[in-house]
Amino acid sequence: MKTNRLPLPLLIASLITALSSSAMAQGDSCQAVSAAVAPTVVELYTSEGCSSCPPADRWLSTLKGRADVLPLAFHVGYWDNLGWVDRFAKPEFTERQRQWSRLHRSSSVYTPQVVADGQDWRQWPSVPKPRGPAPVTVSLQRKGDQVLASVSSAASGTPALAGYWAVLEDNHISKVKAGENSGETLKHDHVVRLVQPVAEWVSGAGYKSALKVNAGEAQNPRRVVFVVVNAKTQQPLQAVSLGC
Repeated sequence: MKTNRLPLPLLIASLITALSSSAMAQGDSCQAVSAAVAPTVVELYTSEGCSSCPPADRWLSTLKGRADVLPLAFHVGYWDNLGWVDRFAKPEFTERQRQWSRLHRSSSVYTPQVVADGQDWRQWPSVPKPRGPAPVTVSLQRKGDQVLASVSSAASGTPALAGYWAVLEDNHISKVKAGENSGETLKHDHVVRLVQPVAEWVSGAGYKSALKVNAGEAQNPRRVVFVVVNAKTQQPLQAVSLGC
């Protein structure tokens, strides 16, 4: 009797896939540790209903894979009344942008807006360089659906700290059928799907926080991010991303 056998490359690929699935099923952990120099945190406030936003979205996608930059795309909802509802927009993202506006004593918000390391940044596509050694170290560890953040104690003289979790997704595509971008096909990376603030803590002490989040869909790779900020100014001090 003739036996059908898979070609060796396909057999190896099948074995790797099976082993990877088995590891995920067993809840094997993965982890990431922040670098000595914190990445520049780049927040883009954007909307699928804004005709000037697609160039900024495309620019943000070019930052993928850079160790010195952490890009975040916050979709806001105040363009939705033009006929196209941005499925990625959430009221808390719009409010986040308004909080930045109040903090900077600005009378308005706009899109596309880039906030780089806590400052309104109109010089994109350039990105400000990282500021130097970070006062804290952050490690992330995933086991199953739980991710644990551990923050080392801050250097002497560091102000009170706070922070936030963010869950990002890549490779989203939207075919826009109304509004200013009607007829356009838009591609989005670094899309924030969840942001969860963590309360202020004393900078001289270590800190731990946990977030429950699943791995998401294979076609839209998901990353979990933890950012430590100055509790008063909200300026990022350290950040790390976990891509597993």
